[in-house]
Order: sequence, then C-alpha cells, then structure tokens
Amino acid sequence: MSANSLGTNLGIEITKVEGRYVEGTMPVDDRTRQPYGLLHGGASAALAETLGSVGSHFLVAEQKKAAVGIEINANHLRGKKDGLVTGKATCVHQGGRMHVWNIDIVDEDDQLIATARLTVMIVARS
Repeated sequence: MSANSLGTNLGIEITKVEGRYVEGTMPVDDRTRQPYGLLHGGASAALAETLGSVGSHFLVAEQKKAAVGIEINANHLRGKKDGLVTGKATCVHQGGRMHVWNIDIVDEDDQLIATARLTVMIVARS
C-alpha cells in the first residue's frame, strides 16, 4: 500500500495498528532534517498524516470507503538532531464522513517532540 510513497522515502514504518490507535517510527537523518540539522517540521507533519490516514483506512476499508486527509495542524515543541521518533495516533472522533486524530510524536525517552491534529474525510472508493 505504501510502496513508492512519501512515507517510504522518509523511512516511516508502521509498527502497530489496533482499532483506533496507530503507531509508527521515522528516523531523524538526512532525509528528515532541515538545514539547521534539526528534524524538519514537514517531516513530522508527514509522519502524523501518514499515521492518521493509515488508521482511518483500516477503520473504513471493509465498507469500501477511502480516507483522505483534509487538514493538519502541528506544533513543534522540541528539536531533535538524530535518532528515531515515534508517532502515537489516537482517533478522537470516528464519524461516518469524518475522522479526527490526535498524534503525539516522541523521542526515544518518550519526550514530546511535536503534537498534531489531523482531520480525515471519508469518501466512496473509486
């Protein structure tokens, strides 16, 4: 499902999908750093949107529906220069046409690096 995608190019790996909860990791390396050597906010947003979108996909796939992200907001709280970050996504609203996810991105010591909210629209699969 994710071959040749942004997530693959950023090294994102989905590690857990359980109902309304999804976890995944992303390396902090040359693919995901901004020019000052810190984790790029766009990479964090990409991790957050990937996790929420994957979660919504699995919540609606059996209904022959698709999930598309329509809005994301992210706050970048702490810099990170290397290592691995983990995104922890929880669906806080699961409606028939819209899902809302909260995603926390933490480092190896469980320190909060960024937090995001993603809105996903549920549409008919074409």
